[in-house]
Amino acid sequence: MSPIELPWTRLVRYTSSASSPIKYGEPILTTGGDVGQLAKEGKLQVTQLSGSDPFQLKKTDVTEKVFRLYGPLETKDVPLIRCIGLNYKTHILETGRPLPTCPTVFTKPGPAVADHDAPVPIPRIAQEQCDYEGELVIVIGRDGKNISAENALDYIAGYTVGNDVSARDWQREAGKAGPVPQWSFSKSFDKYAPLGPCMVRQDLLNDAGTLYLRTSVNGEIRQESHTSDLCFGVRKLVEFCSQGQTLQKGSLIMTGTPGGVGLFMKPPNFLKDGDEATVEIENIGTLRNTMAFEKCP
Repeated sequence: MSPIELPWTRLVRYTSSASSPIKYGEPILTTGGDVGQLAKEGKLQVTQLSGSDPFQLKKTDVTEKVFRLYGPLETKDVPLIRCIGLNYKTHILETGRPLPTCPTVFTKPGPAVADHDAPVPIPRIAQEQCDYEGELVIVIGRDGKNISAENALDYIAGYTVGNDVSARDWQREAGKAGPVPQWSFSKSFDKYAPLGPCMVRQDLLNDAGTLYLRTSVNGEIRQESHTSDLCFGVRKLVEFCSQGQTLQKGSLIMTGTPGGVGLFMKPPNFLKDGDEATVEIENIGTLRNTMAFEKCP
């Protein structure tokens, strides 16, 4: 099968003014730079793309300055999010577990998708142990089932940056999670999967196996690793997750997080109301979000 043809190399969603609709565009990066940072500084220019489906866009000749940058995908574009637990060797070792023989998979629903540079609402039941997980995210660009590792890249539209926001008490504590730790409920609250600042087309990053990743909280580095530390890389994850089940166009695979999460700090150091979490991945950009704890009525 031939690779997916897309008319952009990097994809963003943006507005060009306070009153304009949200549009798609390709960032103009003549001298490099972080898409998210350029947008924050008011310096990001894009070439507008026409259409309402991120996988069916067309080039235009219109150039605009970005007023506000959003995430590259929205809930309507994402039928399902598959997440991989314990996939960085450093993170596995800090939990005291042996290296796995197969990936551990759980899911988040589409409404977990959130924008870059937008507050993440933390519901009252999830505020005691709110945690971050910086992750490389695979974006599936065509339906596929029983995909081989050899052909896996032909099903990937691109990559983006994600934060697998987590409620550790609802994941691990027996009184809440039950006798066996669970992931889906504890990580599936609305807006618990922010994405951004852009999507980078697959052919620019190949299998994304050589990328630096760093997560910071209020400017303090918490996670610092490299995608070469993944137990199961991009090709293997696409192959494994497609066994007997269709990977739908627009679905995501969040590839796991490295060591350094708040849960395993000594003492544990969880996110608080107003904390800013940033996740930077080399050649993609820096995702930025603030935690917004919901107040009592």
